[in-house]
Amino acid sequence: MATKYLTKIGYRIIARNVSCRHGEIDIIASDGDEIVFVEVRTRSKGWMMPPECTVGPEKMKKLKRAARIWTEKRNYTGFWRIDLIAVTLDDDELSSIEHIKEITEGIE
Repeated sequence: MATKYLTKIGYRIIARNVSCRHGEIDIIASDGDEIVFVEVRTRSKGWMMPPECTVGPEKMKKLKRAARIWTEKRNYTGFWRIDLIAVTLDDDELSSIEHIKEITEGIE
């Protein structure tokens, strides 16, 4: 669902489920000249926390490390960011998709 959504809004999917020593990146895509590392969170409607609230500081740290490793291995020196796709399901059917760009902004 997330890759279909990203493709529909003009992103080009580069890779999915990329593993490295520091974690996994769900989707790597390009948005124009920028590389986007996408964390996908899916929850059923009625859960205590919406999916976008389930990415804590430790996960953010792992995402940033994994993204840096990916870019360094490819000698990529351009801009990149980390986005979140929050998928909510209602009885296994898509209820909503929320795209939050640059979830690491302001985090060091």
